[in-house]
Amino acid sequence: MAARKEIDGSASVPEFYGKELRFKREEAGLTLEKLVEGSFYGVSYLSEIERGQRSMPLDLARHVDRVLRTDGFFERRCEEVRKAKKGAHAAYFAPIAEAETRALVIERWSNALIPGLLQTATYARALIRSTHPWEAPEGVQAKIDARLKRAAIFEAPTRPDYWVILHESVVRNFTISPVEMAEQLDHIATLVRQGLVSLQILPRNVPTQPFMELSMMFMEFDDAPPLMYTEGPYHGLTIDDPSLVKPYRRAYDRLRAAALPPEASLALIEEAAEDYRHGQQRP
Repeated sequence: MAARKEIDGSASVPEFYGKELRFKREEAGLTLEKLVEGSFYGVSYLSEIERGQRSMPLDLARHVDRVLRTDGFFERRCEEVRKAKKGAHAAYFAPIAEAETRALVIERWSNALIPGLLQTATYARALIRSTHPWEAPEGVQAKIDARLKRAAIFEAPTRPDYWVILHESVVRNFTISPVEMAEQLDHIATLVRQGLVSLQILPRNVPTQPFMELSMMFMEFDDAPPLMYTEGPYHGLTIDDPSLVKPYRRAYDRLRAAALPPEASLALIEEAAEDYRHGQQRP
């Protein structure tokens, strides 16, 4: 039997909330299985809430309050936990950042920008400055730190399978200096060579299709249905209806079929990095 992991309630708001949930559950003499019984959630979902790794959905909080007879405590506090877990992320993206830590598979199509999980601090700073030009320096740094922290999933024992397709223009166009862009591409190449990322490049001469104008991220989980996420500079949209995820998924598969093979894609990335380093970047 695995050793019981103690929860440090002083570490953060989510950990405090989770520790209180475990205390109340055990005080009532209930197992995780018994507490989720009658809800739409699984044991692993509730266990992650107790460990401060996941936010409590409102409907589950109400179910918990009803079973434990806690007079609405978990319902009243679940929004505070959600705000605490949001951190420097935009409100629409915070649930996606949390979902990344639980995903078994993450698949990404990026038509305009290098995805956040692959960005260097310099690249992230340039993007944040362009979309939030009046942000205070400490706010910008907080956003950069939050973005870079997400990449810790590549170091996790249960890291997800991460597959990304980049449009060639993402590699060839740049808003940072050529030397910095070379460092950004080197960073991606290193992740690929370490086996942490599978990469494909969609050439610019591939005929444009309507779905190519939309960034797409797909995630698969062991305890939840798959979802699809897309975003713009100031908004994000999460789709978890299987009947809608499916056609987007097929569109992604068509992009993957049209893209260069992984070996040729890595060679293109490394060649572009060398071009930037020597001031010979191609149009």
